[in-house]
Amino acid sequence: MHVYVVLSRSDTVLSRLIGAVTGDEYTHAALALDPGLGLMFSFGRRRAGNPFVGCFKRERLDDDVYGRARELPGVVLAVPVTPAQREAVCGQLAQFLLDSHAYRYNTAGLVSALVGRGSEDDTRFFCSEFVYHVLHRAGVCDLGVPRRLVHPQTLLGVPGEVLFEGDLKAYAAAAAPAERGASLTFDRTRVRMAA
Repeated sequence: MHVYVVLSRSDTVLSRLIGAVTGDEYTHAALALDPGLGLMFSFGRRRAGNPFVGCFKRERLDDDVYGRARELPGVVLAVPVTPAQREAVCGQLAQFLLDSHAYRYNTAGLVSALVGRGSEDDTRFFCSEFVYHVLHRAGVCDLGVPRRLVHPQTLLGVPGEVLFEGDLKAYAAAAAPAERGASLTFDRTRVRMAA
């Protein structure tokens, strides 16, 4: 049983800026529940044209920023989890989905994290901060750093194995039809999303 950490680097101005400041290969992180990346979540742009107005969202490699890119360099990490850990991850995602109006993109935190500072707010997240928050609270990993200082590149330290490295768009296009049609149901909350 696994969850999947997806790291990428788009060709946007913000991604290039983050890469220039950090020197990191990857500048965005998402958490997926299926290997085909049909159920992938993160904090990111609400609209493709504005990098500073973001939200919690389900991400798709054929939408918004990703859809505009010819290639999307990235890596998919398969992170082993117990049934209880997977349930905890899904439960947290259910809360984020149900209360999405209460969460905001942590723009100030992103800027502060780039220079090694910042503070944590349980209602504001940037992408890698969110992924680590969910994994850490589910007992999947402890990277020994505050979540506000976790960059996408830091998530390469999460215990797991590299399932894929290369063009994520090609990877997702090659996913089995069953994986592309994944759905998500939370029994306790009755939240259902079809991929």
